[in-house]
Amino acid sequence: MARKGKRSRANAELRTDDKVTVEEAIPALRRFKEPKFDQTVNAVAHLGIDPKQADQALRGSISMPHGIGKSATVIAFCPSEKVEEARAAGAIEAGAEDLVEKVAGGWMDFDVAIATPDMMRVVSQLGKVLGPKGLMPSPKAGTVTPNVGEAVREYSAGKQEYRNDEGGNVHCVLGKMSFSDEQLTDNLRHFVETLDRIRPSSAKGQYVKRLVVSGAMTPSVNIVT
Repeated sequence: MARKGKRSRANAELRTDDKVTVEEAIPALRRFKEPKFDQTVNAVAHLGIDPKQADQALRGSISMPHGIGKSATVIAFCPSEKVEEARAAGAIEAGAEDLVEKVAGGWMDFDVAIATPDMMRVVSQLGKVLGPKGLMPSPKAGTVTPNVGEAVREYSAGKQEYRNDEGGNVHCVLGKMSFSDEQLTDNLRHFVETLDRIRPSSAKGQYVKRLVVSGAMTPSVNIVT
């Protein structure tokens, strides 16, 4: 068994199962000894949904009030008259059949793929390529839209897609530890409000069963739900 480092041992001693409010969560997270790099802050909610039921599956996109401290590389599948708009908004590549051929040939140097609705007839050819990597454009995630320029700008600036996993958990990046307490708290509050807004009407009983925040390399903090 590998020995834990001094930081890990110190953080293990500081960790508790006590629950704090949303406003107290980030200050509580800062009690832990941090790594030398600017770690990502994550939030995970365990929800009282049945992931096997289609009407309770959650998928969408979220833009944090203060961003997440990370940009994304975006491509856009769009007709020729929208290529310039997509590139001006920040797309590293934009095009129609030519871009489909490039991706089909193995080029995957991007984080998000945007598509206009009329392009899905050709983008559907990439289902086996993009699907397993979670990169297939989807109306639910806001990555299939006629407003290609706006979508490219939002995703380039850190807009992120979320979806529940098989256990009913939804994960979201809140930002970086270098953010202020106020910025991270605002982002966390926005995540909680988003969860409440997207609650399926068929979900019964307690909806948010557990909510935690953590650093990429530090323990989690439990939040009152």
